[in-house]
Amino acid sequence: MSAPVSTAVLYTPEVLGLAVRLAAHGWDGDLPFKAEARSPSCGSTIALGLALDGEGRVERVGVRSQACAIGQAAAAIFADAAQGRTQADLAAAAQDIARWLGGEAPLPEWPGLSQIAAARDYPARHGAVMLPWKAALSALSGRAANG
Repeated sequence: MSAPVSTAVLYTPEVLGLAVRLAAHGWDGDLPFKAEARSPSCGSTIALGLALDGEGRVERVGVRSQACAIGQAAAAIFADAAQGRTQADLAAAAQDIARWLGGEAPLPEWPGLSQIAAARDYPARHGAVMLPWKAALSALSGRAANG
């Protein structure tokens, strides 16, 4: 009989601190670009709102979360570093993160992502990691985000 996989490696004090930090990026219904994303593997959901500056760069981020600690931490990591990025930047980051989660690439250079790097070893949490990028791209493209 194999030993159960410990989630202590996954739910570190740093991850839990990021989940709490998400409060710094509270929901604002007045943000012009909004979307929700849901992870079918764990059921986590987030709603994300964005405002862009005149050059199409993220100026503000607001998040409403009903996600696991990993989803909340990923949303905080996204929100902390999204300012100044374009839709193309966010799409490239999402692709890099998905490739990393799939074992096809090294850890992407998104600030703070290393704090949830252990989630790569938990495929059921991959969808939660991707939530903020999926919601942001959906908000900016006007499509619904799932998966």
